[in-house]
Amino acid sequence: MLLPALLALGGCASPRDSIRVNSVTTARPQPILAQEEPTGAIFRPRGNLLLFEDYRPRAIGDVLTIQLNETLNASQSATSATEKKSSATAVLPKVKGVLGMAINGLNTTASADNAFNGTGATSSSGLFTGTITVTVIEVLANGNLMVAGEKQIGIRENSEVLRFSGVVNPAQIQYGNVISSSQVADARLDYRGGGNIEQAQIQGWLGRFFNSWSPF
Repeated sequence: MLLPALLALGGCASPRDSIRVNSVTTARPQPILAQEEPTGAIFRPRGNLLLFEDYRPRAIGDVLTIQLNETLNASQSATSATEKKSSATAVLPKVKGVLGMAINGLNTTASADNAFNGTGATSSSGLFTGTITVTVIEVLANGNLMVAGEKQIGIRENSEVLRFSGVVNPAQIQYGNVISSSQVADARLDYRGGGNIEQAQIQGWLGRFFNSWSPF
């Protein structure tokens, strides 16, 4: 009974691998403590106003726009060839009158040829462009920002979900609080769809059932 159950589970398993986005995909700003009564000075212990501070994200809850510019190209090729040839010849002349009999001559030739040729090539490419605005969910000890975000779009019976997370160096953030995804460390990008169009591209559960145990 256990084996059929395992086979059934293999056929019903999800046909796609999951990309795990680190932590949650949003965070709320930390509460601001009540400010002290004005004293006439610029500096205040709480609620300090920094005159020369820009608007780059630096605290939990701040937002940042990620420019998705992921282009992956990989190719590999290999060619190998080996060849080995050998030959041998043996000649023995005819001899007469030895022990009252004649010995016929011998003339033999042997050769061997061994050759191998092998070629192989593989290539893959991928392109992903777009934008997603993420939230700072953690400020690391060195000042880097842990960001994460999610975008969901539903059109009639179909849906699309885009999730992103990674670590951003604030010094690389451009004007308008924008940074390229190629400059994000530990980036996790997961793009999924749902609905009739997505279901049409997935093999049926019965086909997955037979493929889960078929040795061919």
